[in-house]
Amino acid sequence: MIEAVNLAKHYGAKTAVGGVTFTVKPGMVTGFLGPNGAGKSTTMRMIVGLDKPSAGTVSVNGKPYVKHHDPLHQVGALLDAKAVHTSRSAYNHLLSMAATHSIPTSRVNEVIDMTGLAAVAKKKAGGFSLGMGQRLGIASALLGDPQTLILDEPVNGLDPEGVLWVRNLAKHLAGQGKTVFLSSHLMSEMALTADHLIVIGRGRILADAPIAEILAGTQQAKVRVRTSEVTRLSLLLAGQGVTVESPESETLEVTGLNARQIATAAMEGRVLVYELTPLTTSLEEAYFNLTKDAVEYHSQEFDGNEPAPAAVKGL
Repeated sequence: MIEAVNLAKHYGAKTAVGGVTFTVKPGMVTGFLGPNGAGKSTTMRMIVGLDKPSAGTVSVNGKPYVKHHDPLHQVGALLDAKAVHTSRSAYNHLLSMAATHSIPTSRVNEVIDMTGLAAVAKKKAGGFSLGMGQRLGIASALLGDPQTLILDEPVNGLDPEGVLWVRNLAKHLAGQGKTVFLSSHLMSEMALTADHLIVIGRGRILADAPIAEILAGTQQAKVRVRTSEVTRLSLLLAGQGVTVESPESETLEVTGLNARQIATAAMEGRVLVYELTPLTTSLEEAYFNLTKDAVEYHSQEFDGNEPAPAAVKGL
């Protein structure tokens, strides 16, 4: 379990993390989301003692990380896959970690096989691709069979098979009662992996809830209706608390009524409906709704009719 209470980090006048309180519970996968510069990496670094909090506290499995006598057995972390001696082989990198924590060599071989590194285990880590470097970082995190796993962007650079493997690994470890805390910018993957989400923006917690609750609570559910009698049906559905929009021909999007209520109104009004589909909010939509006022770095938007910037012409 990870418990943060009023955790803060300041760099001079800049606040990276502004007094956040949250709990990452065992037995589930908790996703950590936020825009660039939101404070995710700083928070993770404070959890494992790499950054000292300016205020507040954070503990892992009941203690501050630095007070654990067996840290690799308590916490496995992937924060920077490049933090490896580049002239050392993957096997020797893991072996050196194992030697300092009384971990048997057999466990080194286990995590090498588990992470798909067997074919390159004796090769120098400096020559690894981004994806293989990620696999080595995950192997390092798993080496001590820790109770808590912290992974920062674990699927970065992985192929589809690797992404699926990380997803299944996270769920498997959570199913064993372990604490799994991971960040990712891939919303579709987080939607498939996480049970619970913590969303941070500008150093503040924006949401801390089960993923289903976040999806349900960010906006009212809509129902898409297709009919050739858009105007008639719109009038039949009009009422207090009901919003009816027509985004395209013969299509309505209705907020404030469920599919059964719309079907009943259409039947009573003798309006033919040939589609009635409840629309669910995607995690990407929910995320943008939550973080729209907390994005520090904005990219230029293009409408498709503007000339390409000089830097990308001809690509």
